[in-house]
Amino acid sequence: MTSSTVPIDISTTLESHRSDAYLMVGNSNNADIYYATRFSASDQFTYIQIKDGTEILLMSDMEKGRAELESRVSDIRTLQGCDYRLKVKERQDPALAYCDCIAEILQKEGARHIAVPRDFPYHIAQTLKEEGFSIQAVKSPFSQVRAKKDESEIDIIRKVQDACNTAMKAAAEMVRKSENVEGVLNYRGFALTSEMIRKEIDMTLLEHGCEADSTIVAGGTGSANPHWEGEGPLKADEPVVIDIFPRSKREKYYADMTRTVLNGNPSDKLKDMYDAVLEAQNAGIEMVKPGVKCSDIHNKVCDVFKERGYDTVREGSSVGFIHSTGHGVGLEIHELPFVGNSDVELEEGNIITIEPGLYYPDVGGIRLEDLILVTADGHENLTEMEKKFVY
Repeated sequence: MTSSTVPIDISTTLESHRSDAYLMVGNSNNADIYYATRFSASDQFTYIQIKDGTEILLMSDMEKGRAELESRVSDIRTLQGCDYRLKVKERQDPALAYCDCIAEILQKEGARHIAVPRDFPYHIAQTLKEEGFSIQAVKSPFSQVRAKKDESEIDIIRKVQDACNTAMKAAAEMVRKSENVEGVLNYRGFALTSEMIRKEIDMTLLEHGCEADSTIVAGGTGSANPHWEGEGPLKADEPVVIDIFPRSKREKYYADMTRTVLNGNPSDKLKDMYDAVLEAQNAGIEMVKPGVKCSDIHNKVCDVFKERGYDTVREGSSVGFIHSTGHGVGLEIHELPFVGNSDVELEEGNIITIEPGLYYPDVGGIRLEDLILVTADGHENLTEMEKKFVY
């Protein structure tokens, strides 16, 4: 990544809060910090944007060379350049000395009124207040910017979803190739478990430079809990909800996909639930284009379920369709825009999921999830995996 002197425009946020600068402290596990800097580091560093657009990074001397090569921010300042060791000696506290370094930079830039994200470290905020700065926690200006992906981001997410597609196919094949042995799925001589499928998913993703945490492989009636990860042997004639949300190890972007599969003979109730979820998902996906309100898509999905006799979250039900229709995907697995009751309109460059589901504790769960790119005149489905229930 080459350095860039073109700032990410957050001037509206700074102006509306009458702030001289925006300050973030953390590491690259923070999506906003990584987005603003494109610099990956596990140790803490600082990002500052002054109201004139000047962007500054403060980090350890050890990371300066790499930051100059990799970060999109060109103004790299070091702790030693701020006399950090002297400040530690004076303060007898490295954390306070770090705050003093930040304060020194802000003072030199003429910034006294500082906007920070709502999850900003309390200790740093308090120390800066004691040093005469006003600190105001504000809604992240980067989360809205991040919602619209550029071509390079879209290409990364497309690759991650391709890896997800390969992993999902491997998982579905394990279900398909299993035999029914006294009601339990048996794969290559062993009872097929959620853990076995998760291992196969993890290995496949790693081969494609991706990783995944909390992958859902939930079978039977337990799949009626949307976020139960699943455990133990999987049974014939019962649904298996597989939800994979991998992240690129290098570029840090996510993808997302869910399929529900079954080996054996589903009940009429399960077949009808699957057909209803598929119909609702197709109806939701068809609506995706710039200018469409997220709430309209969500309401359309709810309408399909109601027409087929199923309960929905819109009526406050605790069974049936009990969550929102989807969410944005990028540097976080759940980010803007959220496809639920929000009246936010979709924009070109949004990447969202459409993932309706039905959940009944006495029957089980069915969920289907595709990853959709909002294009100039409609949408593109980034998800290639077939939607086949019975294997």
